[in-house]
Amino acid sequence: MHRISSITLGVPDLDATAEFYTDFGLTPLGDHRFATLDGGEQLKLAYSPVRRLLEYGVGVDDPDDIRSASSRLSRMDVQHTASDEGLAVFDEGSGVTISMTPTARYAPSPAETPEYNAPGEVVRHNERAPGSTREGLVRPRKLGHVVLGTTDIERTEQIVLEGLGFKISDTIRNVGHFVRCSTDHHNLMVQRAPFRFMHHTSWQVDDIDEVGRGAARMLEADPERHVWGLGRHNVGGNFFWYLKDPAGNFAEYYSDLDVIDDDEAWRPEVFGGRHSLAAWGPHMPPSFLKPEDLGALMSGMHSERV
Repeated sequence: MHRISSITLGVPDLDATAEFYTDFGLTPLGDHRFATLDGGEQLKLAYSPVRRLLEYGVGVDDPDDIRSASSRLSRMDVQHTASDEGLAVFDEGSGVTISMTPTARYAPSPAETPEYNAPGEVVRHNERAPGSTREGLVRPRKLGHVVLGTTDIERTEQIVLEGLGFKISDTIRNVGHFVRCSTDHHNLMVQRAPFRFMHHTSWQVDDIDEVGRGAARMLEADPERHVWGLGRHNVGGNFFWYLKDPAGNFAEYYSDLDVIDDDEAWRPEVFGGRHSLAAWGPHMPPSFLKPEDLGALMSGMHSERV
């Protein structure tokens, strides 16, 4: 495994949600599909009476990776479909179909490294800071991670960790694990929840100025999109700013995420409480952990099952 390939997001209002992600900087491809700069097509919107993640795609190098995952799932007695073209397994706890397909690896062009003046080290002489003069739409480089609520965290984590082969990066005590399928600190988090729901998607931009510029532009168009930011997380270490799409899903701009390219060198930690969510930033709103539409989501999910 080496990346998130794509996701399918179910929403009640396709056109309004599509407008949000176009403003967010994703490239529309038609038919409510969107691409990032480095990841290609990574988001598809589909109709759903309640907001939810329908599919989460994982990119692998070749069919051998699919056969290995299929063998592990079979030993666990987890129903799934598999061929050289791909694998799909439905996770009942989160309500998400997780798929694996052979997918090209990311091949990003390096971002320009901003020059920052610091005490005792002036590197930018007689010039304005580049971040203050940038113009144009912020374009996310790739989809970085997704956070999901599951009603059966033990089973969901068994499928993701033992079956598919994700690795634990860090843990939030009594909540869930941050796990990875690439060298990014995390590509997925599943957390305990009384019902299935998607908390947020997260999209990489070049640096903190792009996080700020992207959010500022989104809020100029609609201040009600604001959720939480600007800040820096403890877990993962990244800068963040969260916004809310018309369906109620949170979408995060991020930069400077921790990278784990040597499993032996990384030491997973257990974090606890709300204070572990941010090293600094504005006060976290209660709606971040308990979105305002949770009651409606719970009713909608119950109606779908009846």
